[in-house]
Amino acid sequence: MTTTLKSKLQDDLNAAIKERNELRSSTLRLTLSAITNEEVAGKAKRELSDDEVLKVITREAKKRREAAEAFAKGGRAESAEREKAEGEVLAEYLPKQLSDEELDAIVAEAVAEARAAGAEGPKAMGAVMKVVNPKVAGRAEGGRVAAAVKKLLQG
Repeated sequence: MTTTLKSKLQDDLNAAIKERNELRSSTLRLTLSAITNEEVAGKAKRELSDDEVLKVITREAKKRREAAEAFAKGGRAESAEREKAEGEVLAEYLPKQLSDEELDAIVAEAVAEARAAGAEGPKAMGAVMKVVNPKVAGRAEGGRVAAAVKKLLQG
């Protein structure tokens, strides 16, 4: 029997509690409750697939990143550090993020593909995103992808 991502989170939470690792246990606890909320959100309670659990973790990690930026701008360095640290805990469960070089290479290929298909100007953005998104799924955040696409389309 393969362990699901959710049960891995649960096991890691139990380990973190035993180790008295407050940061890790509170981060995993919040993430597991976000998963549970998602499971009971519809008409019938259901078990999330690993892909869906990954989406929840990605969303939680993004929240931490945005909160860290907001705290840093507001001069609350300690809170920003905490959010960053929680984001790093979550990052362990996500696919390795693409480097800027890797992302640019994928985008450049997609731009060439879209141009070959006749997509130009603003329309090209959508065409390129359609090609890029499945290739980078989970390995680069939407905003980062969009910025890379814009940069290459202008170039």
